[in-house]
Amino acid sequence: MNTKLYREYGTSMAGLRALGYDFDHDDYHSFVHGRLPYEYLKPDPVLRSLLHSLPIRKVIFSNANEAHVAEVLHRLGLEDCFDDVICFESLNPTNQIDNPSAPNGSVIGYDNNGELPESPIVCKPFENAFHQAFKMAKINPHKTLFFDDSIRNIQTSKLTGLTTVLVGSSQRKTGVDYALESIHNIREALPELWESVSKKLDVGFSQKIAIETPAEA
Repeated sequence: MNTKLYREYGTSMAGLRALGYDFDHDDYHSFVHGRLPYEYLKPDPVLRSLLHSLPIRKVIFSNANEAHVAEVLHRLGLEDCFDDVICFESLNPTNQIDNPSAPNGSVIGYDNNGELPESPIVCKPFENAFHQAFKMAKINPHKTLFFDDSIRNIQTSKLTGLTTVLVGSSQRKTGVDYALESIHNIREALPELWESVSKKLDVGFSQKIAIETPAEA
């Protein structure tokens, strides 16, 4: 069930809310993320150095809640590497979101048309989440690089006009502009980012480039 909801809705929480479950979002995040083995995350000085060497705006766009994003950044030693964070609370500002179209009580199943109901939760990989994030962060998608390790997020983001970078695979797929086996390879794969800053040349990106990067564990 968890796998299906994650696949259909982007997050299990979004799927549960679509199916009629009603719960406190803070309690849910506390329970789920509070049991993650954060101790396995270690400082990443290489990534920290790369991010600090790139003097352009960098924004995190994550489906996770603010506390989880902060904990991951702290463990990786990247707290001061980003200019803004768009997270669960940003896209879903109220703790409990009314969903009048959802059935009452804990009901699991398809609607009368054989389709899963819509979720009141705003999250990747759906386009409305990207457009909402663009407005909040004042980002022009046509002048922005988007990094993610989810091919679904990458393919949706491409539809919004973003230049896409798939992290964790060297295989380019539909919707992928760049593919990096490791985020540490960013400078080798995209040297023009550093060149555009040092030489002040137009290399196909905006003079103000925003790098979007997920913060997931």
